Amino acid sequence: MLTDTHSIRYYQRLTDALVDLWRRGDRYSELQIYMDGYLASLRHSNALEPYLIHRLESEVSRFLRDPSNFELAMPQTQTEADYLR
Repeated sequence: MLTDTHSIRYYQRLTDALVDLWRRGDRYSELQIYMDGYLASLRHSNALEPYLIHRLESEVSRFLRDPSNFELAMPQTQTEADYLR
């Protein structure tokens, strides 16, 4: 669980961007590349302590693997009811 305020802000920005990319049609592999680049830039800029970046990475990876986070992003068509009863 993230407790540092800066880590939480980066988590929110990153997960919002991932959902936005999903809505635009990017797939899992592209989202993974985006996440890796975002985390690499945090490491390079020393924006967070390394252990906080590692914790952020594990939380965002968990978010990315959960399909329920992307269900609302791509609305599914509703099937018609069967009227032959």
